[in-house]
Amino acid sequence: MSTRPNFLFLITDQQRADWLGCYGHPVVKTPHIDSIAARGTRFNNFHTASPVCMPNRASLLTGRYPSLHGLRYNGCVLPPSARTFVDVLADAQYHTAAIGKSHLQPFTGMAPMGKSIESVHEAPDAWKTDRPKHYEEEPEHYRAEGRYKIQTPYYGYQHVDMVTSHGDRCGGHYQQWFRENAPDWESLLDRDNQLPHNYSCPQAFRTPIPEEYYPTAYIRDRTVEYLESRAEQDNPFFAFVSFPDPHHPFNPPGKYWDMYSPDDFEVSLPYDAHKNPNPPMQWLHENWKGSGGQTTPQTALMLDDQQIKEAMALTAGMTTCIDDAVGEILSSLEKSGQLDNTVICYNSDHGDYMGDFNMMLKGALPFRSITRVPFIWSDPTRRSSSESDALCSTVDLAASILERADLTPFNGNQGVSFLSATQGGDGPRSEALIEYNDGGNRLGFEKPARVRSLITAEWRYSVYRDQDWGELYDLKRDPNETENLWDSHEHHGIRAELAERLVHHLIAQMDESPAADRIA
Repeated sequence: MSTRPNFLFLITDQQRADWLGCYGHPVVKTPHIDSIAARGTRFNNFHTASPVCMPNRASLLTGRYPSLHGLRYNGCVLPPSARTFVDVLADAQYHTAAIGKSHLQPFTGMAPMGKSIESVHEAPDAWKTDRPKHYEEEPEHYRAEGRYKIQTPYYGYQHVDMVTSHGDRCGGHYQQWFRENAPDWESLLDRDNQLPHNYSCPQAFRTPIPEEYYPTAYIRDRTVEYLESRAEQDNPFFAFVSFPDPHHPFNPPGKYWDMYSPDDFEVSLPYDAHKNPNPPMQWLHENWKGSGGQTTPQTALMLDDQQIKEAMALTAGMTTCIDDAVGEILSSLEKSGQLDNTVICYNSDHGDYMGDFNMMLKGALPFRSITRVPFIWSDPTRRSSSESDALCSTVDLAASILERADLTPFNGNQGVSFLSATQGGDGPRSEALIEYNDGGNRLGFEKPARVRSLITAEWRYSVYRDQDWGELYDLKRDPNETENLWDSHEHHGIRAELAERLVHHLIAQMDESPAADRIA
């Protein structure tokens, strides 16, 4: 067996940091994930590079911000030519696997907001690069019987078991497996056959799909199979195990549907708790009171307290479903004799407003509920601090994993290793940049929102392109971000200082790769 460590990277979709037992949630039960934290380091100040799926996942793999890696908003593609830290591991004889949701390419055939497929590329792009002939995550590849063979390496992964989309209607290899194995699969996928319930929150759906055929179980079982297959191999592995839950729709299967009651939860931060809501918040509030609905199923919205508590209960059910799957994965790792040589990470790609100011889902407003995510690092061969308050970013993951594997990041990597923080040392940075780019105009914006935020231990400073307002929050005195100090005369000096620091970060968004190899 190799002396180099294996890596098991567990990641969920749309899970805020405080929705785990080890992060202090008073209701949600996650004993298996908590056990990873008990053996490792729980990071309390870990932030996304971008609080939406695709850009942040691409930042995780490349160690680069969306402005550089090219997947700037949902619906773009991480260029196939992009180098990832998984490529570096594979080149160093690691066996690399992606099991579950990847989302580095679009997994629908739908046109972007406000456009048609025909109009998307009416004008040529700035770069004369050949687009891929097809995207591996698009649904058309998985409609045939059998198993679609993905061209590998796929962004560095040698083994890929693809799961696309969310909830109980996932696509990819899972969909092909589901059609082959689930009895009466067409009836199970018929929306008219949902089980009875009395929930009123949008996207609450009581799936008839049994637990054993739900995507979480599929990912669990494929991961166990993969870990068992690596038990006697000489080369170490890196396994990226990605669950599509607890992202909406809210449809925990089987016993997980009513495992929690809405009465177990409360909306502790209602809209009225914010002292001076910004224009998008005001727009959302007016839209809610006017029954305006959502632009898309993924668009942020406001709900009443009862609907939010229902969504919380169902989200808790999906979270515990994941936790049970993690428990079986950890048991398999231990039974195969690999637990003592495997670094285990637990993370999420972004959070969810989950009732803060009566908002749900995610969007242009970079509150900590969507930018602060869980991150746990458990290394069995090195003593760890039980927790760290070090400020870290998704872009730091690549550098940290490569340092632990004793490998050098590629040129152009923007992250900084946080391994010293796992040993009780200082973190890699005093401030972090967060980018947000919308793919369409919503929440009252006349153009797609472009937002840049700077996070420090004390402040959150956010600038919205072409807007005469912004955000400044004192995170020490106001950790729930309830009073925007943007217009406060007492804070103009802080605002100016943070504006200058943000400019320096924006200047740094220049690609340092390729490096010059000659004097001009």
